[in-house]
Amino acid sequence: MAVSGFLAFSQPFSIKVIGLHALTGFLFIIVVTCHVFNNIVPLKKYFKEPVVWVVIFVTVLLTSLFIYQPRPVRAVLGLSGNLGPVLDRFEMNESGMTYRYSPAPFYKLLLDLRTGPSFDTQNPPRLAIWLENQSFYHIKTLFVSDSSDSREMLPFWAFKVEGWENAKREAEEKELALDEVVDGVSGATQNGSFDPADYILPTDQNSSMPYRVMIEINQPGDSSQKMKDQPSLVYEVEVDNFAPRTFQLLELIGYPEFDEEKKEWAIYYVDDRFDSALEIVDSVLLQIERDLNKESTGDVKGP
Repeated sequence: MAVSGFLAFSQPFSIKVIGLHALTGFLFIIVVTCHVFNNIVPLKKYFKEPVVWVVIFVTVLLTSLFIYQPRPVRAVLGLSGNLGPVLDRFEMNESGMTYRYSPAPFYKLLLDLRTGPSFDTQNPPRLAIWLENQSFYHIKTLFVSDSSDSREMLPFWAFKVEGWENAKREAEEKELALDEVVDGVSGATQNGSFDPADYILPTDQNSSMPYRVMIEINQPGDSSQKMKDQPSLVYEVEVDNFAPRTFQLLELIGYPEFDEEKKEWAIYYVDDRFDSALEIVDSVLLQIERDLNKESTGDVKGP
């Protein structure tokens, strides 16, 4: 467990290493269980000692910390070289913010956000980064600010996530209902997918589907001459695996506003009511590094 744990932390993501670590963990549980049953009588005597209860308390506390992963724990995990499907990196410095996402060793996505003069370092803006397909449906949230008011401050992202959750739940319920009454279903090819791997790392280049990288950002308490609080701004860029580009700039597409008639959030062009909100972000650069040789032979499913 020590060797596989060290390799899993220090090396790039490998399903073999993670699998080895999991298997040794199961083996460890079996050995501990056998040890307890074999020595149940002398072990009972230890519960009379106060130190045992201290150890139990510390164990429960550490387990809770590792499960919920507060900010200090995430900072330690951020030092890992294992950029697997469930691990990304978000860094902030004087010039801006950098987000790294690596769902496979041969694929690295980097978003470099350069801050403008309106960016408040003492009270940083709320930020969400997510992927959308060509039908404007949410695919995967890559990052969202760890704040209790993120859904309120980032309404367009929250609306997209809610729609994705509802659609996925309905699809699962429909699939379950069909499985109960029929053996198979034929129909037109779907134009969307709930699996981000179909967009980011498609196994078949011919079936690759373009997708969008989206950013919504909102500086709290950011008033202008014509508004008490300027709404969030949304930036996007389209990624096409058929014509891959290493560098792309995200463009400002507008601000979200709720449409009472359609009961949904829509994007509107920025007008002259905005001033300082336009200077929160100076530029956002998307960089994608692909190793096409490894990509054509590797197992790419699972981000």
